[in-house]
Amino acid sequence: MLALCATLCTALLFGSAAHAANLECIVPSKPGGAMDLTCKLAKKGLKGLDEAGDTTPTLSDMTIRYLPGGIGAVAWNSLVAQPRAKPNTLVAFSGGSLLYLAEGKFGKAKVSDVRWVAALGTDYGMIAVRADSPYKNLGDLLAAIKRNPRSVLIGLSGTAGSQDWFKMALLVRSAGIDPKVLRFVALEGGGEAFTAMHANHVQVVSGDASEAVLYAAGGNTRVLAVLSPQRLPGVLASSPTAREQGVDVVWPLIRGVWMGPQVPDAEYRKWVAAFDRMLASPQFAQLRSDAGLYPFALTGDALKDYVSKAVDEYGKRATEFGLVR
Repeated sequence: MLALCATLCTALLFGSAAHAANLECIVPSKPGGAMDLTCKLAKKGLKGLDEAGDTTPTLSDMTIRYLPGGIGAVAWNSLVAQPRAKPNTLVAFSGGSLLYLAEGKFGKAKVSDVRWVAALGTDYGMIAVRADSPYKNLGDLLAAIKRNPRSVLIGLSGTAGSQDWFKMALLVRSAGIDPKVLRFVALEGGGEAFTAMHANHVQVVSGDASEAVLYAAGGNTRVLAVLSPQRLPGVLASSPTAREQGVDVVWPLIRGVWMGPQVPDAEYRKWVAAFDRMLASPQFAQLRSDAGLYPFALTGDALKDYVSKAVDEYGKRATEFGLVR
């Protein structure tokens, strides 16, 4: 009886704290893209800990808030500038966020400005068209661009220098095409890019495999190429890699969450520990697979070290394309 009371009292205590703490995960883009997927995956994974009897029942009460703008810059600057700590707020990030850091598109932001919590998995770039598109494979698309680069509108998340821009730039450069001649339409997140393509405002989307999983299953999207070392399982199993089609371009990217710089170390470590448990659970492995992501788990200091190295590497690549001087 005492044990039952203790369990109930603990649950009530944590439940009250959860409502007071206003737990949230910020999506730095519009709904429907891979950033949205990252927060939803974190929420499901943490809820799984609760259902397994973990000691952190408050975490599954997380809400998701959308804060688009500048492909992550608005969310970054908003939390970094907070005068008070927000220990219960996570922000989704991707390899694209790290690329923007390297290029200075978040202003004077540095890797050390925020607290890196966890990488939930890895994703890969992909190129997609509508199912009724005349482009049946990557070769068709590159040939059309070579004939008349102004005739193909490419939707992407961000502007010149974004990761989606880089994917197309690397692909067309392999075919001897100058990326400067391409026609891009800058959109706010992968969800908006796919919406624009299905409305025929753009003919091609340069995006991520996890985004394509959300749309390809419906039969209205054709993935021309995935930018992974080998074919991906699941929904995209029939989609060839760029390498299979003679174009040696691979674009991996991680997905994860960070917290604001003012969060006390003790609170930050609690979150890191919670994600350590989540990432190690078999239930999360299935959730990650269902979300179209692949194993890649880093937390805390190890993640910070990885991010620092990745930003350095992205900086070198951006300099190669004349995007950083």
